[in-house]
Amino acid sequence: MTASIVPDTRPHVDVPFRDHQAIVDALYRFGAGQDLRDHALFASAFSPEAIVDFSQPARRLGVTVPIFQGRELITDTIMSSTAPLHTTHTVTNPRVISYDGERATLFALVEAQHVLRSEPSRRLLLKNIYTVKESVWRGVWTIDEMRIENVWMTGEAAVLFPQAPLR
Repeated sequence: MTASIVPDTRPHVDVPFRDHQAIVDALYRFGAGQDLRDHALFASAFSPEAIVDFSQPARRLGVTVPIFQGRELITDTIMSSTAPLHTTHTVTNPRVISYDGERATLFALVEAQHVLRSEPSRRLLLKNIYTVKESVWRGVWTIDEMRIENVWMTGEAAVLFPQAPLR
């Protein structure tokens, strides 16, 4: 499957190195929290009223999911859905595309591998574009809004969504 994703052509934005690293770190906490099954690390990536929109990849996998809102709901939903899986998230090409010192927007490519722990031969690999809006909350950069768009995938949708139709 392929998607027609428009490349990000916005010009370079000057961001102090320390802030750039902290902005990207929010996305790293999102991935590592899942991969390590660390609820606290995962939750630390989000502001209290955060939004995660995974609806486009879910539709491509044959499932409808709501937009998740609120750190607790996001953490509970994603951590429970990935509990039976080994996951690995690889974040590449992170670019801060807007920044004002208190708010930023990050663009990155994320490859997410999902493997059933009980049946390691069953896998789902997703290559996604993440657009992440962040702000400083209690002195830490956290995700306010995350939009995920799938570029390509391979494997079984039912690994991540057992209710997905067979393809």
